Amino acid sequence: MKRFFLFFLAFFFLPLIVKAYSAESMIAMDMDSKRVLYEQNAYEEKLIASTTKIMTTIIAIEQMNLDTLITVDERVLKAYGSGIYIEVGETMSLRDLLYGLMLRSGNDAAIVIANAVGGSMEGFANLMNEKAYQIGMSHTIFYNSHGLEESDGKGNTSTAYDMALLMSYAMKNEDFKTITGTKNYVGKSDKKTYHWTNKNKLLQTYEFTIGGKTGFTEKARRTLVSSALNSGRKIAIVTLNDGNDFQDHKNLYEVLFSKMELVNVLKKDEFSVPDLKNYQNETLYIEKDVDILCSKEEKDQIQINYEMFDLENYSSGDQVGVAHILLNDNDLIQVRIYVEKSVKEKHGFFAKIFGWLKRW
Repeated sequence: MKRFFLFFLAFFFLPLIVKAYSAESMIAMDMDSKRVLYEQNAYEEKLIASTTKIMTTIIAIEQMNLDTLITVDERVLKAYGSGIYIEVGETMSLRDLLYGLMLRSGNDAAIVIANAVGGSMEGFANLMNEKAYQIGMSHTIFYNSHGLEESDGKGNTSTAYDMALLMSYAMKNEDFKTITGTKNYVGKSDKKTYHWTNKNKLLQTYEFTIGGKTGFTEKARRTLVSSALNSGRKIAIVTLNDGNDFQDHKNLYEVLFSKMELVNVLKKDEFSVPDLKNYQNETLYIEKDVDILCSKEEKDQIQINYEMFDLENYSSGDQVGVAHILLNDNDLIQVRIYVEKSVKEKHGFFAKIFGWLKRW
């Protein structure tokens, strides 16, 4: 009965429901295809507060071994606000610092990490902005690793859309996924033992939550990035300036999971290209099955267009085409098509004579 109610709600009253969300900016994104499932003011640039630490964490993971030991220097004394209260002279692994950063939103940990990985806060911010550009976060700028506003009033700025892109990217990393999805953690330095509980209450209150990061400053107000997984359906939700963020995330997840389903459009083990004009003697393949997250009404709108390259010279493993997955005429996913060359037995002169004699 509950499922039927949510299903009915999703299809007939979604436009009314979403108006009840209190966020100034909000987005829900399919983490695989990057398709926007819902948005309100998702492209407005706003302060993002400590959700910044998603970028801090993925940069650190990609740049430095997590078992690296880092000794805290006096630059940590600049930290204020939320912290893990690590002291000058303590030594802690990068891994434990990242748990303190993500679970407790430690601004002191953010400073220590930035200086260790980037050499300075400015150097680390450059790494953050380079990564943002690579991901496609075209309306984002980072000044620091923690998300607090600078003394001149500038602060890390992004959009709900850009932050959903970031979360989708970061959650592909297994170390990041483990850290952000941890409810409780015991961290250790050479001097202390720390016990941390994740501030992301969705991990405790919504069963499908797999990660996220909270944030707050007086200027940014409450910010929240979260991700959830339900029967293979992976969705990220971002809210900026939302006083009811945890409940809004949970409500939108429930609506979307009741409405959307995974539809298989390409199978790795049964892949073929219809009306193939080249590579007819070769084996074509894709790397994995391809599923699309869509509503039941949208299933009939899925199309596949095959773009094959006319290559004269190619080897096994080369990309020879692209399968374009379209939904409502929008090019949603591009799937690379590879070739495996057929192996033809080569016969030398004497082998041919021997074969001819065998037939006699």
